[in-house]
Amino acid sequence: MARNAEASGEYVIKLAEAQGVLAQAAAQYAGVDGGAATVTQASSLGAEDVVISHLINSLKLDIGIFVLETGALHKETLDLLERFKASSRAAVTVYQPVNESVVQFVDREGKDAMYKSIALRKACCGIRKMEPLERALKGKDAWITGLRREQSGARADVPLVDSSEKRVKINPLANWTWGDVWHYIQTNKLDYNPLHDQFYPSIGCEPCTRAISLGEDFRSGRWWWEDEAAKECGLHVKHEEAKA
Repeated sequence: MARNAEASGEYVIKLAEAQGVLAQAAAQYAGVDGGAATVTQASSLGAEDVVISHLINSLKLDIGIFVLETGALHKETLDLLERFKASSRAAVTVYQPVNESVVQFVDREGKDAMYKSIALRKACCGIRKMEPLERALKGKDAWITGLRREQSGARADVPLVDSSEKRVKINPLANWTWGDVWHYIQTNKLDYNPLHDQFYPSIGCEPCTRAISLGEDFRSGRWWWEDEAAKECGLHVKHEEAKA
């Protein structure tokens, strides 16, 4: 916290921007005739998502939150999930992979399949993340993520609102720095994943996440054995289909 919680000079402006983006999303995608809102937050329970969830709760917005519990998360992440479910004003829904699919994959390829090839790692992500994600986003017109431009070169052009695909992706912290994120966490005394204190800026499944060294890219601890160009699970990969 002492190292990272230093806000940028435009923090107040960026905070207001994020609040405005979330409020606009809640209004734009409000449920019809008492139905559920067609926007939801995807939370990995990382630092950025903790901030967004707190903004949703503090602004009392009608936006639900979902978490993908892959079956391979760290104990620290699972413990945080339980605390978050108990404290969140907004509804928190947990999606898990189809157990039979996981069992068959592990039986066929082994529990360390993700290290054998990029194709097998992506197949594992497909079962544990992508299929549950599709269920989580069914019936939704938009989703909210913690993507920031600073996170990696591949995310350097992340917009606040991305309407280039069929489902709109809203990134309220796109312009925030790591210091902005931690300043917000410190100021609001938010509960967060203790793995961050062990040099895990980006936290995914336990077999696919390691701590990083000073000076490394934020996401260098994710799938560290792979080439940089391959290091996404699929959740935030651009698809070619045009917006409907």
